[in-house]
Amino acid sequence: MTTSATTVHDYLSSLTPEQRSVIEPVRSEIISHLPSGFVETINWGMLSYEVPLELYPNTYNKKPLSYIGLAVQKQYYSLYLMPAYMDQNVYQTLMDAFEKAGKKLSMGKSCIRFKKVDDLPLELIGSIIASHTVSSFISAYEKARK
Repeated sequence: MTTSATTVHDYLSSLTPEQRSVIEPVRSEIISHLPSGFVETINWGMLSYEVPLELYPNTYNKKPLSYIGLAVQKQYYSLYLMPAYMDQNVYQTLMDAFEKAGKKLSMGKSCIRFKKVDDLPLELIGSIIASHTVSSFISAYEKARK
């Protein structure tokens, strides 16, 4: 779903009550586990949790380094977890957790597609989000870019 929102408040205000009932608990999980130094903003048409350019300007596209993304799509919601994209061990842990919980994992490279909050193992997602500092994420990014 495209949005013209330029602030987090505008993005959240543009959602229907049903959409907010899914986005807000996931957003709360993200914020409660988000390490210091990452910022919440709107980028790529979604809620974005990223390394500000002031801290790391050396990105390939000259945009802030994306860590987590959360978006409303037409048919589902998307949670973008860059640590799962950049680290095969994190990806495997995520796959194993979904299987163990009896949940179906619908995932692209970094994008978990879900229809309701209960589709996600929030505790694991919180621990994945908390697993990096800004410095360790930048290092992982630089290693992955080589």
